[in-house]
Amino acid sequence: MNGEGLQHQDGHSLILSGLIPNCISYDPTFAYEIAVIVQDGMRRMFREQEDVYYYLTVMNENYEHPEMPQGAEQDIIKGMYLFRKGQNSDGKPAAPRVQLLGSGTIFREVIAAADLLKREWGVDADLWGCPSFNELVREGNDTARWNMLNPSAKEKICHVEHCLNDTRGPVIAASDYVRMYAEQIRPFIHRRYVTLGTDGFGRSDTRASLRHFFEVDRRWIVVSALKALADEGTIDRSKVAEAILKYGIDVNKPNPMSV
Repeated sequence: MNGEGLQHQDGHSLILSGLIPNCISYDPTFAYEIAVIVQDGMRRMFREQEDVYYYLTVMNENYEHPEMPQGAEQDIIKGMYLFRKGQNSDGKPAAPRVQLLGSGTIFREVIAAADLLKREWGVDADLWGCPSFNELVREGNDTARWNMLNPSAKEKICHVEHCLNDTRGPVIAASDYVRMYAEQIRPFIHRRYVTLGTDGFGRSDTRASLRHFFEVDRRWIVVSALKALADEGTIDRSKVAEAILKYGIDVNKPNPMSV
């Protein structure tokens, strides 16, 4: 999501990097993720002399970088870690809940969407940083292959399944790249899964405008989460219509994949 003209629009590079077996690719959000990834790359490439190389996508947006969640290092390397757990109900009936996934700078919009869901719609959201959907799908496919070839052994679960195993609610993922980037892990999510991405022709504009155009900003994330909850029967569909009206979303807006 570069906002620098058609010739620079890059929604697919992480998909292409995933096709190269020894390319280890990441789309980090925060400085601590980059530090962990670079340290891991130095270990593998220089100390252990592995025949791999690392590809990182980073943006030139200015924002505060929080402290790393305690003990998140290995999960960052694996491609998915718990950034923040949603609020508890404090003895009250359980509130509707969703799982929000994001990578790169769009993760900040995901965090903002979680705050909107809680404040304006009473929906709790667990936040998951996903610096590498590519590493997640590789490990997931490797786990599935092992299970197929070892039918008599206890089945293994992949990292995505391990992360989401004790959670509830639909899963919504957003990135500044095409939907296919987050779509890769769909086989390992055994519930409703919605992906948002920048499918369509490149545009030259501000990132805020582009994210609205491609329907990936906090408002679209909130509407997608409410729609997923409504589809499950957790909330009434009128809440989705109310959110569309509240956030000024034009229902006649052209599909960005078609223009």
